Amino acid sequence: MVEKLRHGRRGLSILALAGAGLLALTGCTGDPGPTVTLPAQADGELPAETGKQIDDAVANAMAMAAAPGAIVGVWAPWAGSSLKGYGVTEIDGKTEVEPDMAFRIGQNTQPMTCSVLLALVDKGKVSLNDKVADYLPGTVGLTGITFSNLCTGTSGLGGYRGNLDNIFIQNPERIWSPNELYNDGMATKAADPGDTFSPADTGYVLLGMALEAATGKQMNELYNEYVFTPVGMDRSTLPSPAKTELPDSSLHAYEALKVDGKLQCDAPFDESKLSSSLGYTSAGVVSTAADVHAFSQAFATGALFKKGTADVQKQTRPIGDKAESWQQYGFGTYHYGPLYGQAGDVPGFITASLSDPSSGLTIVVMLNNSTAGSGLALDLAMQLASYASKVPAAKGNTAPGLDLPWSAGQMQDAIGKLAVCQ
Repeated sequence: MVEKLRHGRRGLSILALAGAGLLALTGCTGDPGPTVTLPAQADGELPAETGKQIDDAVANAMAMAAAPGAIVGVWAPWAGSSLKGYGVTEIDGKTEVEPDMAFRIGQNTQPMTCSVLLALVDKGKVSLNDKVADYLPGTVGLTGITFSNLCTGTSGLGGYRGNLDNIFIQNPERIWSPNELYNDGMATKAADPGDTFSPADTGYVLLGMALEAATGKQMNELYNEYVFTPVGMDRSTLPSPAKTELPDSSLHAYEALKVDGKLQCDAPFDESKLSSSLGYTSAGVVSTAADVHAFSQAFATGALFKKGTADVQKQTRPIGDKAESWQQYGFGTYHYGPLYGQAGDVPGFITASLSDPSSGLTIVVMLNNSTAGSGLALDLAMQLASYASKVPAAKGNTAPGLDLPWSAGQMQDAIGKLAVCQ
């Protein structure tokens, strides 16, 4: 019996644009979008002590994840930044990971999909209270589901990953239709719409289908128009399902499965060629750390939307009775204390991004072995956020005094509990 090692861990094992502070973020068509002020990014590297803390934390996380490589960015606008590649691109390889290499960002796609929705709301093309069934009349199982439900984790839909992950890993180039993914998730329905928090990937797949139906455009066109172009994300795309290679084809990615209860660490699947269709508008985007940083900061500040629409993403809801009170869900993303963030996994990659809308502190993490699950990447991002939050201000700047409800030590301990293939 082949069994997938459990991926997500959303409980305690969770969790500035570079250059000028004034940035006009406008849509590429139609009325200009809002002009916002983002925190100016201090030039230069972070202090040497903080740099060593980051390097040591990444090395530890790579070992715990059995990942040969990683890309990690830490931006503290009041102090400096660090963006590095770590390790090598493949197991037993010699090609070093470069910080500008593109990778699959997993569920960090979700806030991008919700950004398209909010932009269309601003343009009056859809409403958050619209029934999804009105746009997909031939799709069953949509009774009572609104656009808002899909981005707040309250659609009631079950997830498709539990049933399909093993197939994804063993057949990474297979092309899936969004309907196949939706039908599997719909068949594992979790609750009635609006009843409970259940952030299944299925809801974001359904959202992509509905937005395409509402606009008559493909989702990559919508991402380009409302997210990638306005934010300047020129290395980001939702690839064609048939285009399975990464732009940086030297970057490999791995996942090991359990066979008869034993993790096959010595024979992980190479997921370097993988169809975006298995994640679609939930987890299909390919991007870089610099692009994810730019989006994370723009999204956290609401820079892409009019004020009333931006206020929607500030509203939060609990994620479960056992979660800490500082762990909430907003609109397409989690809120961990003051930071907005998301963690993701697709076969071969685990990723995380965190951003503080006030100070601009932003963390982006990628490791190229997904066996340990997305929780490990998120724990690493939170560990790095703890280090960076304490960095003193560069000359002429003022430190924000960020108070995070976790410590770097707690997150390092949590990473150790997720270790695989040791």
